[in-house]
Amino acid sequence: MSIDSSHHTITSLENLLHACETELKWLDMSINAKKSNCIRIGPRIHAMCRNVTCLSVKSLPWVNEVRYLGIYIVRSRIFKCSLDYAKRSYYRAGNSIFGKVGRLASEEVTLQLLYSKCMPVLLYGLEVCPLNKSDYSSLDFAINRFFS
Repeated sequence: MSIDSSHHTITSLENLLHACETELKWLDMSINAKKSNCIRIGPRIHAMCRNVTCLSVKSLPWVNEVRYLGIYIVRSRIFKCSLDYAKRSYYRAGNSIFGKVGRLASEEVTLQLLYSKCMPVLLYGLEVCPLNKSDYSSLDFAINRFFS
């Protein structure tokens, strides 16, 4: 099945979903409609669409953001990721370290713990997210909050 890239429709998306479901059925697998949804990215993000329906007649709702492998993708005119959850997890990890070591550990040990345990939480998956100046400033602020 091929989809003309110049004319995407809900029907073509639904046909592609049905083809995937058929292939998965042969493998004794299925799509979990409760954990699946649709997101619109592009110039027509505000256009209302009917729900996409699985072969099981369950509808997949349209949402404003989806989580995929720990990255939050948001509805936008261009592909965009949300940094809010990463920053929240980063602050939680940093506060946990401060809560456990407090003033008992040296500054060097505390900084090394923050760097090795918190930075990966903040930076996870950023290589797939297009970042603008505001995103960089937001990340810079989060990092400097603990490291300055």
